[in-house]
Amino acid sequence: MKKQFNRMRQLANQTVGRAEKTEVLSEDLLQVEKRLELVKQVSHSTHKKLTACLQGQQGVDVDKKSKKLPLTTLAQCMVEGAAVLGDESLLGKMLKLCGETQEKLAHELILFELTIERDVVDPLYDLAEVEIPNIQKQRKHLAKLVLDMDSARTRYYQSTKSSGLSSNLQPTGAKADHLREEMEEAANRMEICRDQLSADMYSFVAKEMDYASYFQTLIEVQAEYHRKSLELLQSVLPQIKAHQETWVEKPCYGKPLEEHLALSGRDIAFPIEACVTMLLECGMQEEGLFRIAPSASKLKKLKASLDCGVMDVQEYSADPHAIAGALKSYLRELPEPLMTYELYNDWIQASNIQDQDKRLQALLNACEKLPPANNNNFKYLIKFLSKLTEDQDVNKMTPGNIAIVLGPNLLWMHNEGNIPEMMTTVSLQIVGIIEPIIQHADWFFPGEIEFNVTGNYGSPVHTNHNSNYSSMPSPDMEQMERKQNDQSRRPLSVATDNMMLEFYKKDGYDPSISTGITFKHIYLTLSRHNQTPPTSTYTAH
Repeated sequence: MKKQFNRMRQLANQTVGRAEKTEVLSEDLLQVEKRLELVKQVSHSTHKKLTACLQGQQGVDVDKKSKKLPLTTLAQCMVEGAAVLGDESLLGKMLKLCGETQEKLAHELILFELTIERDVVDPLYDLAEVEIPNIQKQRKHLAKLVLDMDSARTRYYQSTKSSGLSSNLQPTGAKADHLREEMEEAANRMEICRDQLSADMYSFVAKEMDYASYFQTLIEVQAEYHRKSLELLQSVLPQIKAHQETWVEKPCYGKPLEEHLALSGRDIAFPIEACVTMLLECGMQEEGLFRIAPSASKLKKLKASLDCGVMDVQEYSADPHAIAGALKSYLRELPEPLMTYELYNDWIQASNIQDQDKRLQALLNACEKLPPANNNNFKYLIKFLSKLTEDQDVNKMTPGNIAIVLGPNLLWMHNEGNIPEMMTTVSLQIVGIIEPIIQHADWFFPGEIEFNVTGNYGSPVHTNHNSNYSSMPSPDMEQMERKQNDQSRRPLSVATDNMMLEFYKKDGYDPSISTGITFKHIYLTLSRHNQTPPTSTYTAH
């Protein structure tokens, strides 16, 4: 009790400054002591944040950890969804493949987190919560021993003063011997603790490279995890793409012609063949075909059904204008015109040739330069339009009328000008290209043509283009709306066709009631408006 009282008194004296505390650590170790606290704070904070990054529950077995992972839940959801949709649908196949992939990724994530826990998280915890606190605890114990030593020394020196001896003489007697032994024993305990603490501090400094290696391990384990995950994803991507490429039902509107033909294994684009064969059955005598705009909702629905490869002939056989509108939309939404950008100048130059025979020959030369896919589909379309003119007395669609409303959807400039300019100059030249080709279709493309190429169309009954499709899918309305917005970049839409017709009506010509607009009409109209006509003014035979 007396010893404890003396220690408390000594501590009080040190606190108020009446006695100095003996410092037993070197300057280097005092710096290490300050660093200990900083390292502890940083390690504790890093451990806490790193633990928060782990998705699995820490300290549980693999099965429990797996069940808690969001990736595992996602994988289960996808696999269950694939079972609902079945392997017959593309979504079902994709969900199954992606679900299996997410499950493998979850397994890699579990292995990654287990490694991180073992090699980084746990060592950081030991450093912040065990190793450094043990050193700090030992430092506190040393401070206590130093206090005991100082207290014993103080009592011994006080005893010396009270006996009247000089500082060079040693007090004698049993009490003096006891105080001296107590002081020596306290100093001995302090030295032992100081040596042990010094060793631990120096060991901490020496192991800083080991502590730093925790973070190197973190990066290495992360790199390996991401490398394995990337390999897994790269291995599954070809399978995903293969499912996409081998799937029969593919959109065709807004897609390059050759791509659509290659993916569908066709020679004639599906919308072109489907619409032409249907019009041959129900639209050849329809007045104003390709000129009169169809119902917007009807057209949208028909385009959506064509885009997913199905056609309900029965439904649209009574609305040939919707069919014609769908055909025009397909041509207008091609990324490149059917008559190609590359040959644009060839077509325009041919239309400017004065001599009729030379002009026709130049147009033929341009036709022969078309890529095979474009040539086949252009020939197919021209032969149909030529057949349409056979009923021009009824349908009012002469070669000139057809060229006016359909020609700008077959050829346009790569960098389009403003609409009025195209209506009065460029579009007029395009009309001068298309009209003679339609009139002389058999000369440009000799021989008969089978319009019902695949044999799937021609009678007003439901026809399913893709045999593995049991029902008509619902169209993607947002996608269709975006496509309609994209039509603004096409040369002449249905609205623009009507603008052209209104342009002619101002001078008394109404194609809806006349037998057609001839180049003579156009020439006279342009003359009245002080416009310069193209060099070539084609005269129908």
